[in-house]
Amino acid sequence: MIGRSDPARTIPAMRKPPSLIPAVLAVAALSLTACGGDDDSEAIDPGSSDVSSTTCDYPAAGSAAKEVGPPSTEAPDTGDVAVTIGTTVGDLKATLGRDATPCTVNSFLSLADQGYFDDVACHRLTTSGIFVLQCGDPSGTGSGGPGYSFADELEGTETYPAGTLAMANAGPDTNGSQFFIVYADSPLDPAYTVFGHVDDAAVTTLEDVAKKGVAGGAGDGAPKEDVTITSVTVD
Repeated sequence: MIGRSDPARTIPAMRKPPSLIPAVLAVAALSLTACGGDDDSEAIDPGSSDVSSTTCDYPAAGSAAKEVGPPSTEAPDTGDVAVTIGTTVGDLKATLGRDATPCTVNSFLSLADQGYFDDVACHRLTTSGIFVLQCGDPSGTGSGGPGYSFADELEGTETYPAGTLAMANAGPDTNGSQFFIVYADSPLDPAYTVFGHVDDAAVTTLEDVAKKGVAGGAGDGAPKEDVTITSVTVD
């Protein structure tokens, strides 16, 4: 496994290093350790009693990079949800899939509803080996999370073409708040939960960001052009 050595992004000693992909620069991920939890908040669209749902587990894990409550443990498990990820480079239209990833979508919508992503910069752009923009860490360090974790929702056949919206992680079942958007087909192992996709216009927007490069001139780091999430709303 390839470890990260960027001194500007050193993971604190209390956290384990993020999981990386062999042979390519990998998607940074938060380090989380499960240790219990609760469920006192609801997502933007938690559904109603006549909507099919599943039970999710969101155990507490580390400290929250931004104060937030865990999602409801009951998550709708059918249908798609259209959302707009507002950013400083334009709106990114996305569709989230509840059928395959109900617990992931439930968490993402809950965080969005609580304003967790608001005014949070996308801290990592990778332009070599894989082609992704990573977001969702209010601390900007690549190790921040919401104070809880949840299990992977994988089929084992996942691929990551342009437009893919997927969760970053620090190993199996360590999902939190960090996610990445693929702006060009990327050869990643099927280890990252794919919970939706963005439209062609969003891919074009991120291609333009990538063309401007990475701060410091490397192929992996903060994007030269600031990309900050202003809001995430259900359409």
